[in-house]
Amino acid sequence: MIPGQNQSWVSEFILIGFSSDPTTNSILFIVFLLIYLSSVLGNGLIIMLVCLDTQLHTPMYFFLSTLSLLDMSFVTTTMPQMLVHLLAHSQTISFASCCLQMFVFGALGITECTFFVVMAYDRYVAICYPLRYTVILNWGLCMRLAAGSWICGFFSSLLHTFFTMSLPYCGPNRVNHYLCEGPSVRSLACMDTHIIEMVDLVLSVFLVVTPISLIVASYIRIAMAILKIKSTEGRCKAFSTCASHLTVVTFFYAPASYIYMRPNSSYSPEQDKQISLFYSAFTPLLNPVVYSLRNKDIKRAFFKVMGYDRCASGPGW
Repeated sequence: MIPGQNQSWVSEFILIGFSSDPTTNSILFIVFLLIYLSSVLGNGLIIMLVCLDTQLHTPMYFFLSTLSLLDMSFVTTTMPQMLVHLLAHSQTISFASCCLQMFVFGALGITECTFFVVMAYDRYVAICYPLRYTVILNWGLCMRLAAGSWICGFFSSLLHTFFTMSLPYCGPNRVNHYLCEGPSVRSLACMDTHIIEMVDLVLSVFLVVTPISLIVASYIRIAMAILKIKSTEGRCKAFSTCASHLTVVTFFYAPASYIYMRPNSSYSPEQDKQISLFYSAFTPLLNPVVYSLRNKDIKRAFFKVMGYDRCASGPGW
């Protein structure tokens, strides 16, 4: 157990999951297994293509492959355990394992929040300063931006996990969720969590509102630059390069904001489980679909790796 201001008596938690009906759980197992495999294969394919095709060794595809790595890790933090619990008779998880899952899940989620800002900045530079794109976004800056996102994510999650798991848990130990997520675990604490809740809320506001504000600011500048383009075709092409990023950002930030930017008094376990699936399962599945199906460079690289003499011309998302 993790030391805190009081002793914690709970040595393990029980993750209730979605249903106690074996038939329903069998159906959910098949559905989530397909989602997990599709997410891992889709994001893994993007990483492989970016690594193998030298024409994709650009800042834009470096960021895309980093996002795919984040998504693969993110979905692997929760899905394998959830699949086991759907078929197993026991849904227990040790206190230490719960702590570790909360930390890694939070770290990857916060890193992705921050990294969406980096990708918005990439689009901003590409559209507003196209001739200086590779000069501004040199490899040194790209590496620093990516590393900064990871450091921010892991440090912030360390604070969130420490505050949550330092609370005393003396029973009950049934978590109405399919993973050890902060709000769901914190609701079981044997003390008034108001102060911890406020600290967590401030941290969440900073880590959600700040990235969203920077993304909105980037796209306002992008929209202003696009409106200056005289040709309709040019404007449509420029807008299409941002559509994929905006789609994924919306699917990630909207549910995450609802879950973390509110007090425990409005905590709704059943609703939260369903909403959290959007950023923990569906977004990692959505990313490779959105970014690859509309991306001619990815299609060209795929056919090249497969051995087909076929190329799709034209850059962009």
